[in-house]
Amino acid sequence: MKIEKENVGDAFQSLTKYDRGELPKGGLDMAARPEHYKVYKTPISALDLPVPEHKGGGALWELMAKRRTRRTYKLEPLTLAELSQLLWAANGKTKEGRDAVLRSAPSAGALYPIELYVMANNVEGLEKGIYHYDVPGHRLLMIKEGDYSEDATAAALGQTSLAKSGAVIFLSAVLERSRWKYKQRAYRYVYLDAGHIGQNVCLAAESLGLGTCPIGAFYDEEFDGILGIDGTDETAVYAFTVGR
Repeated sequence: MKIEKENVGDAFQSLTKYDRGELPKGGLDMAARPEHYKVYKTPISALDLPVPEHKGGGALWELMAKRRTRRTYKLEPLTLAELSQLLWAANGKTKEGRDAVLRSAPSAGALYPIELYVMANNVEGLEKGIYHYDVPGHRLLMIKEGDYSEDATAAALGQTSLAKSGAVIFLSAVLERSRWKYKQRAYRYVYLDAGHIGQNVCLAAESLGLGTCPIGAFYDEEFDGILGIDGTDETAVYAFTVGR
C-alpha cells in the first residue's frame, strides 16, 4: 500500500494487524525498556495533592446515565481536592505492582504510556501554569508558569471551553513505552489506553458534580508546545476541560 496523507489511517490499520502465523518473534530487550514514569528533576515547584477518596461518590449506573459533554462553566474555582480526585481517577496509583505501580485505568501490558498534564486556569491554591502529574508521588510539578488559556484555545481550533474551564487535563503518550514491546501495534494500544483514562475522567467529574468536555480536535504541534514536549517521542493525544 502506498501511504499518502489521504489514506494514512487505512494504512495504520492495515500495517498493524496481527495475522495468524505471523506474530512478531523474539524476546524483549529488557535493557532497552523505557522508564515507567516521566521524571522532572528540576520542576519550578512541587505540590503534594490531597489524598484521594476511594469510597463514596455517585452510583456507577446513575453516573453513566447522567454523563454529558458540558462546555459552559461557572466562574467558581475548582478545589485542589477535586482536581486531586480527578487525576487519581484518571490514571492514579491503586496498588504496588511487580515493577510499576498499578493504576485506576487498564493499560496494555501494564506499560502505561499515557502521561497527564494540567493547565490550571481557576483552581484554589494553584497558580496558573502547566503542571505534570507525578503518579508515584501523587503530586503536581509546575513545569511552566503563567496563563496559557488563550494559546490552548487557539490550538484547539478556537474552542473557548479551554479558557473558561477551571482546568484542562492533557493526555500525552510516551510512545516507546508501548512500542518497546508491541512494535507498530503499540499505536493501537496507546489510543485504547487514552480512551480508558478519558472515560474515568468523565465519570469522576460527574460523580463530583463537575462538567467536562473531551477535546480531540487540536493542532498537534501547538498542544505539544504548550506542554513542552517534542511531538515525536512524546506527543499530545487528548484533552479534557473541567469546570463547575
